[in-house]
Amino acid sequence: MKNLKSIALALVVALGTLTATAQTTKKVDASKSKVLWLAKKVGGQHNGDVNLKEGALVFNGKKLVGGNFTVDMTSINTTDLQGEYKGKLDGHLKNDDFFAVEKFPTSTLVFKSIGAKSANTYTVTADLTIKGITAPVTFDIVANKGVANATVMVDRTKYDIKYASKNFGALADKAIDDEFELKVSLKY
Repeated sequence: MKNLKSIALALVVALGTLTATAQTTKKVDASKSKVLWLAKKVGGQHNGDVNLKEGALVFNGKKLVGGNFTVDMTSINTTDLQGEYKGKLDGHLKNDDFFAVEKFPTSTLVFKSIGAKSANTYTVTADLTIKGITAPVTFDIVANKGVANATVMVDRTKYDIKYASKNFGALADKAIDDEFELKVSLKY
């Protein structure tokens, strides 16, 4: 009886070790991945992109169990404007009114909890750090066959980006929405 318990305990430990070692970290190819942004305002919107500096997704078998990413905020780029107006908006997004990229050249996203929603689809709660301020975000991600896609809604006021926010004194006809959208496509 003692030997049977010892064997069962050894089997549980061995299986636990196998499960722990089954995790694999897959580096994201930053050059083939995309982070697109969309910001809306009264009477219009602007869109663009920002470069992923590095990132990784962690899997246990085929199940997504973790992830972390660094974004190069100095690369923020407007794609719906050209010439002088593009230069002005890009410069404004990089200054202290928005992302203060000289002081904070990167932003990070670190997965904290992941729940399976359906096959290859997960609900993630992550810590997003912008301008040195960390706040949680929750979003769905689909990871399958070397590609992961997500749409993340970010409330910029949680990161002390209050310029032209109607909740912080902007005139209604000059207001910029507090939330902006990130459409992320990761190749791993």
